[in-house]
Amino acid sequence: MSTHETRQRIVNAGTELFRRSGYTGTGMKQIAEVAAAPFGSIYHFFPGGKAQLGEEVIRTSGAVYLGLITTLMTPYEDRVAATADAFAAAAGTLAELDFADPCPIATVAMEVASTNETLRQATSEVFASWIDHLAAYYAQGGIPEPTARETASSVIALLEGAFMLGRAARSTEPVRAAGTAAAAIVRAALAGP
Repeated sequence: MSTHETRQRIVNAGTELFRRSGYTGTGMKQIAEVAAAPFGSIYHFFPGGKAQLGEEVIRTSGAVYLGLITTLMTPYEDRVAATADAFAAAAGTLAELDFADPCPIATVAMEVASTNETLRQATSEVFASWIDHLAAYYAQGGIPEPTARETASSVIALLEGAFMLGRAARSTEPVRAAGTAAAAIVRAALAGP
């Protein structure tokens, strides 16, 4: 296995474990075991330890999820339908994951936002990138700025909150209800004042 492959396996293991068990609930030895990598290799690639790995996981996962947002929504000209369908897909993902958190960024943000400034900043930047991308998508569809940005912020907040409620209830209903609300927000933004 190449050094690049080992590093990627460590990041992938961190992503999976942080998503399932949270940042504080995941140990470095556990990451090494899941990655099938020597324990010392984690510190070789991440000399800053768990915090550095956590930041890498947040930024890497954030980019992956931004790609998913693009893939799910770009084919649609109809911004309302795109939003509704993205939430329907998110509900399906939540069920497929047996109601484990599908978003390691939110899991880490909830845990460490008040205790680890580096990870708080990384999660903030990832969420901002999603909002920026979604705001641009909505603006291209006819929603004027700054309404497009407010709409994007609301949609992301609805999605992340719905994931939390869905996990607690072990139900996709909160995600589906949030999808209805998000589509209504987009519809209202398109209609204008």
